[in-house]
Amino acid sequence: MKELINSLKGDKVIWAFVALLALFSFMPVFSASSNLAYMRHGSGNAITYLLKHAVHIFIGFIIIYQIHKVPYHYFRGISRIALPIIWGLLFYTLVRGTVIDGANASRWMVIPLIGISFQTSTLAAIVLYVYVARYLSKTREEKVSFQSSLIELWLPVFITLAFILPANFSTAALIFAMIIMLAFIGRYPIKYIAIIIGTGFAALALFILVVIAFPDAFKNRVDTWKNRIENFTSDKPGEDDYQIEKAKIAIATGGVYGLGPGKSVQKNFLPQSSSDFIFAIIVEEYGLLGALSILGLYLLLLFRFVIAAHKANSLFGKLVVVGLGFPIVFQAIINMAVAVELLPVTGQTLPLISSGGSSIWMTCIAIGIILSVTKKEEEIAQELEDKQKRDDALQKVIDKQLQEDEDEEVDENQDKVNQMKASIKNKIMEEDQDDYSITENPMKAVLRKK
Repeated sequence: MKELINSLKGDKVIWAFVALLALFSFMPVFSASSNLAYMRHGSGNAITYLLKHAVHIFIGFIIIYQIHKVPYHYFRGISRIALPIIWGLLFYTLVRGTVIDGANASRWMVIPLIGISFQTSTLAAIVLYVYVARYLSKTREEKVSFQSSLIELWLPVFITLAFILPANFSTAALIFAMIIMLAFIGRYPIKYIAIIIGTGFAALALFILVVIAFPDAFKNRVDTWKNRIENFTSDKPGEDDYQIEKAKIAIATGGVYGLGPGKSVQKNFLPQSSSDFIFAIIVEEYGLLGALSILGLYLLLLFRFVIAAHKANSLFGKLVVVGLGFPIVFQAIINMAVAVELLPVTGQTLPLISSGGSSIWMTCIAIGIILSVTKKEEEIAQELEDKQKRDDALQKVIDKQLQEDEDEEVDENQDKVNQMKASIKNKIMEEDQDDYSITENPMKAVLRKK
């Protein structure tokens, strides 16, 4: 286990928050899925749904682990190659999606042979965020002209949103808002941003007029989000009002401490209790404290994304972290706001908590790319630290060698001094060696006496 944790690169705090959200998801998903188990199998046994969710989470972490090992600058080129492919997938989804069990399915695509369905708009959002980050980082040191950016930046953005908007208004609006924020952070000229926002609203108004004038042209595609907005702004009863009312009852019932894990009552009445409205079940079972804990985790994750963006050495890395990290948290806030009727029903799930394989996996792809950015910055910091250690070790070796050379020189000089002293001493001793013998000349001792 310790070796596995040590093999994880990147921001360990982001790893921890993601793991906490994923672990917490098991209890509410297991509890809320009992309604689906009862309606589909008549038994109410949600073990199958729990195991399915566990498999989705496990595959999601494999996705994070594999993607976070890829150098993040590779995604710069991948985004350009993947964008036309995404357009093809979005077009296919828009054309082929009709109605499944009475629900609009034009936002989903089923992978042939495997049979797994996923929401192409979420994958398109990831590719588009990276593409925008690439463009803004490329033009950072250049003077941006509106004409060139209109073709290279905004045309791909509007083409992508045009494929998403008819079937998924909330996702298109969220993507557009995040790209505007990304452009602002990337220091794209504000006057150009204002023009783009005005153009976006004008295009949306024109689309709505076309829908009103030709309702059969977009049958089963815009009716859902159109009715949701109408129901939210009026007192007209509808299916969404039923879901909101049950969600509000669940939240009110939860109180401060909640009814306890698995004791939700409204899960038996909420059609999307394990996905879109799982936050209401969390509040009912874990109370206000549980709700604030979940909100706090997402806000801490947002704060960590800000720190990761600040630490990134390249502008592309900063924009990638912001472009992929902020939508995760904003999507969670939108999901919570829908449960308390601050926003109309959007169909946005609670990231890493709601059941559903494709939504979990797309979130994991985004997190994997973010961790790849933080891993690169950690590697750079580690290289600088290792270089500093090598320089310090080399300096110590040099200082030691210099000290040894200096000591040897001192010793040699001392030896020379000692030899000189000894030589002088010997010479003096030879000169001072007196012979006071009187055997040859009795006056010799007197004559040599100084």
